Parts: sequence; structure tokens; C-alpha cells
Amino acid sequence: MTFSTSAPPATVPGPSAAPDIRLIVTDMDGTLLDEAGRIPGDLWPLLAELRRRGVVFSPASGRQYATLAHQFGDAGQGMVFIAENGTYVVRDGVELSSDPLDSAVVARVVHTVRRLAADGADVGAVVCGKRSAYVERADEAFLSEVRAYYVRHRVVADATAVDDEVIKVALFDFGAAEHTLAPALAPFAGTHQVVVSGAHWVDVMNRTATKGAALRRLQRALGVTPAQTMVFGDYLNDLEMLDAADWSFAMANAHPEVVRRARYVAPSHRDHGVLRTIERVLGLPGA
Repeated sequence: MTFSTSAPPATVPGPSAAPDIRLIVTDMDGTLLDEAGRIPGDLWPLLAELRRRGVVFSPASGRQYATLAHQFGDAGQGMVFIAENGTYVVRDGVELSSDPLDSAVVARVVHTVRRLAADGADVGAVVCGKRSAYVERADEAFLSEVRAYYVRHRVVADATAVDDEVIKVALFDFGAAEHTLAPALAPFAGTHQVVVSGAHWVDVMNRTATKGAALRRLQRALGVTPAQTMVFGDYLNDLEMLDAADWSFAMANAHPEVVRRARYVAPSHRDHGVLRTIERVLGLPGA
């Protein structure tokens, strides 16, 4: 296995010089999940070994907490879930941190998407609360996209009037999000995070809410340093958390900016690069 880096070539230590990794954080889509969006079967025994070694494993995703908890099932015990792009962090059902949006901002974002839709854009908003996600579009094409990331979701008449703490507004574009949604949401960028989190998704959150900010809070809570942290990502919403770890890996399939920002490049998610890299760096069987 080889790793590339945009900095001068670095050697990834083998088993005899394995670093003291205490926290492993990984994005999900395009990173940990395979091409079919599934968790690789080899992850389950690896999680047991990491737990035995005292290493905290933390999925960090734009997905909601309920979705992540459902995906990992009983194996999620003791994990820290960095959900909703860092706006909601939970361990064993207990909230560790959150960063709710002001209701007036939520309304403005939803109104922006409504106007785009009225002008013919094939877009929709997902208002992400702590208890559920809320959508106004009820067509099956849109809901099938929503289900992939939001196990708990409800169709409502007015997503700006839900009785929940809203931590993020996610916007889906059946076209290219960077071409339609991102420019329309540019006015919010002066005061909030407007992040292209995938080819079809843009997320609006508080400026203080990023995966990286959530990770740094988690490091302080656990007493873990960047040198003891390994991070994997593939898209622009992963940039800040890559900055928080000495062991930062862009996937081989990552966005070019992610590759430039990370210290190393791991094999593609299609080749189960997260698993293979953890095994290699920590000197585990199978490396």
C-alpha cells in the first residue's frame, strides 16, 4: 500500500513504530462507505479491536444522528457520533454539544429554496432538527434522496414552523449543487457556514458549526491531541476536521481541494481505504 502527500514524501510507520492513536474520525459517504453506500463488513471486527485498545471511533457525517445510530446498531455503543456536519454530537444517546440555528435564519433559507423551486429549479430543503428532519416536498424522487441520510423525517406543510431545535438546513439539488444552490445561498455566507457537502447537497449552519469545530471540542473533552488523532474525508465539508489531526487522510477519490489540504492520501473508498489505512498505521493483522 502506498500513500501520497502534497508535502515532501512522508513515511507511514509500520507496526514497529505505530503512533499513539486515541481517536479515529471518519466521514461516511465517499469515505468509509463502499460504492453501494454500505458499511464494509470488515469494519465490525476492527471496531472490536479498536475498543480493546481504547481507541474512540467517531463517524462524522452530514447524516442525522438517528441515521448514524441506526447504521451502526449495537456496535455504536461508546462511539461518538459527529452528526449533521458537526452541529450535533452525541455519545450513547447523550448530547455532548450542539449548535442550533436561529429560527429567522431557517425561515430565510427555506424561503430562498422556495423561490428557486418556483423559478423552475429542481431543489428542496431539509430542515434538520434534533428529533427529526422536516421537508415540504412529498414527491417520491425527493423523499428517496432524503431517506438515505435522514431515517427520521416528516413531511410538513411549513418547515419554518416546526417545534424542534433546528441545527442545520440541508438543501438538495437534482442538478449540480455548486451551480444553482451555492450561488443562491451566497448571501448567507457572510454570517453562516454555507458548505457544499456533496455533488447535490449544500448545508447551511452557524459559522461556529463545522466538523472541525466539533472535533476540536471532542479532543478537549477526551484529552486527545492532534498527534493522537486520525481523520479521513473526501469532500469540502471535511476540510476543517482534517486540519485538526496530524494523521489527516484524503481518500483517493476525494475532491482536489481535500487532497491538497490533507497530509496523506488513502486508497479509495471502493478499496475500503479507511480500514486498510487504520490496519497499516496501527500495525493490525490484515495490513
